Amino acid sequence: MRRAQIYLFFLICLMILSCNNKKTPDISKINLNTKIERFDKDFGSLNANNISEKAPDLRKKYTWFYDDYMEKIIVAGVASDTAYYSNLRFILQNPDYLELKNTVDKTFPDLKKQELEINQAFKYIKYYYPKQKLPRLISFLSGFAVQTPIGNDYIGIGLDMFLGKNGERFYPALRESIPAYIARRFNPENISPRVIETLIREDIFPEKDSDRTLLSKMIYNGKVLYLMDAVMPETSDTLKIGYTQKQLDWCEEYESGIWAYFIENNLLYESDYLKIQKYIAEAPFTPGIGEKSDSAPKLGIWTGWQIVKKYMDKNPELSLQQLMQEGDAQKILNESKYKPR
Repeated sequence: MRRAQIYLFFLICLMILSCNNKKTPDISKINLNTKIERFDKDFGSLNANNISEKAPDLRKKYTWFYDDYMEKIIVAGVASDTAYYSNLRFILQNPDYLELKNTVDKTFPDLKKQELEINQAFKYIKYYYPKQKLPRLISFLSGFAVQTPIGNDYIGIGLDMFLGKNGERFYPALRESIPAYIARRFNPENISPRVIETLIREDIFPEKDSDRTLLSKMIYNGKVLYLMDAVMPETSDTLKIGYTQKQLDWCEEYESGIWAYFIENNLLYESDYLKIQKYIAEAPFTPGIGEKSDSAPKLGIWTGWQIVKKYMDKNPELSLQQLMQEGDAQKILNESKYKPR
């Protein structure tokens, strides 16, 4: 009897391992060497005496990003502008910039961890979408303007928007423009998921203008997160969706109540953005749901994620690519048979 129990135990273990192997494709033969180009360090090497000599070389090296950075992010002007160099000198000598630069240098002496994480995710993306062009990754100081902008051939990484505890002395002064519930995600752990999310939303799988109902937006966002599941299998759900663990736990505890609220208030087919944005937008909580403002935010997005998971569970023959190509949100909902209890 004991031998039979041991045999059964190992058989179950093998079955579990087999299932896990099916879910995670083999990417070992996909060769990539992702590097994050340190524009922040190159830009920091400029000074009042060498701008006219070094700036043109930087522009040649960073091409599209350089012009976007100068014109749109730090608003120093275009390279042909007569005030361009004087604006750069002012920025480079500004005490606030120098303090921020010093903090970024200490926080990110290198970006090896992020390069490994993103390289792994890029391999999965190449596995599912072999023809997908991967962007250059360029780190910079944004002046707390933007986290992960996407441009013609790049995704930028505003390192000052990921400083974590080292940035706490800067963030309070920005509370009017950057609420605390958003600033809490300004930590190094968010770099990789935000880069991958930007690539998915802005390049691989942009939202269609026709996706106007709450249901279509729920399913779109659910598919984005499901794709993140596939290409970042070791990343926590909290980092993917931007929740605290408490918020994620709240969603799981009240899942049936969340769904009942959407159904009872006839929200699924509502297309008035002013009425549905509170269920998909960043916020400290979702108004109207829960007690004492303790609900998680973006409940439409989280629920869409659960619907897509159920849909794929019910249709194991479907590939990830087929899911992403399926544009019928109602079909996904119907076939998911989503009815949480």
